[in-house]
Amino acid sequence: MNGRRMRLVAFLLSGPTAHHHGMWRHPETDNAFLTPEYYEHIARVLEGGFFDAFFFADILALMDVYKGGYETLLEKGGQMGLLDPMPMAAQMARVTKHIGIGVSVSTSFIPAFQTARTFATMDHLSGGRMAWNIVTTSSTPQWANFGLAPTPRDRRYDIADEVVEACTRLWDSWEADALVLDKPGGRFADASKVHRVNYNGEFVRTKGPLTVPRSPQGWPVLMQAGSSPRGREFAARWAEVIFTLQHSVADMCEFRSDMHARMAQRGRRPEECQILVSVDPIVGETRAIAEEKAAYLNELVDPELGLALISAHIGMDMSRYRLDQRLEEVEVSDGSRGSFDVIMQGTRSQGLTLGDVAKRFAVSELCPQVIGTPADIADQLQAMFDAGGCDGFVLTPTTFPGCFEQFSRSVVPELQRRGLMRDRYPGGTLRENLRG
Repeated sequence: MNGRRMRLVAFLLSGPTAHHHGMWRHPETDNAFLTPEYYEHIARVLEGGFFDAFFFADILALMDVYKGGYETLLEKGGQMGLLDPMPMAAQMARVTKHIGIGVSVSTSFIPAFQTARTFATMDHLSGGRMAWNIVTTSSTPQWANFGLAPTPRDRRYDIADEVVEACTRLWDSWEADALVLDKPGGRFADASKVHRVNYNGEFVRTKGPLTVPRSPQGWPVLMQAGSSPRGREFAARWAEVIFTLQHSVADMCEFRSDMHARMAQRGRRPEECQILVSVDPIVGETRAIAEEKAAYLNELVDPELGLALISAHIGMDMSRYRLDQRLEEVEVSDGSRGSFDVIMQGTRSQGLTLGDVAKRFAVSELCPQVIGTPADIADQLQAMFDAGGCDGFVLTPTTFPGCFEQFSRSVVPELQRRGLMRDRYPGGTLRENLRG
């Protein structure tokens, strides 16, 4: 295949929704998210569609900012992580052979040694297909579940830098040929090829070596989604895949250009990191059918749930405002203003109420929706890709599993016909497949 190839990654979350908060209410959605078959099936579907990978977001609390409780989020089916994704990832690895498998793990709560051990184990069990979506976790309810007080953003990234650096040294503590397995000679391993780490940072200390022999990839593929200046610097140092939410092609191009410049300052080449933008696909047999499907799906969203989600994202209870209050009348605290402005990006229009904006946010958390026939959707994705806005896409489900089934069976063949997607997995590991 000549030219650039589009990367595709699927966004998953073990609960009623991913980004579109009407998903679980749709008649075609299978809400069997507490069963193993649910995850095994989607893994096979995505591998059949030649996706590079799927990854699990995770939320370590029932968010209780809105009205001081989690009742609205829970009763209306908002974003939540009901199961630990790591065991599910192991299960999905067993029923697939090629697709990459990502899991979100926070550097704020999990010690570096445990994270390194878990991902090295999973990289062995998956045959070299693991990715670590590195998160630092900002929300107070998640910190409270670990008995901790939230840490300011820049300090969280300082901690994350040390956690990831310590993990990489632990992963490198076994040389590739340290395991000997010489039965006649009675020699299991070459101890001279297994090394202490003795990492002593400001926040992280670990002696090493890791207890897990070097895995097929050495390290899992490192993913990251921070968009703040400090988050971008972290990504420029570590990320091999960046997941970003942008609202226009111009925003996409600006973000990608900025990340490439930051990477260059660290001596990294653009091809070392795939920048993927989030989209929500809605496929129809005709454009009119697709638009009707989108309208039906979007009407399933409850605006109060949207307001609860905004409250969780900005860390401020918005229940003191009425849903019919004009957006220009809404005031937020200085500490929440930046997050609120990001959420409002792309929604400002004269006459909108807070309820209007809340519902728009809950529709897809402002991820662009790509709507139409398979050819229409391929056109939209290709336009963003050819404009230099991204290296590919993170697809979030709008119905489950039908959204991914339809995309894999109809849009992927169209992208393959245009030479934009693979028709086989050429490499043996996720990193090899990502880099072509």
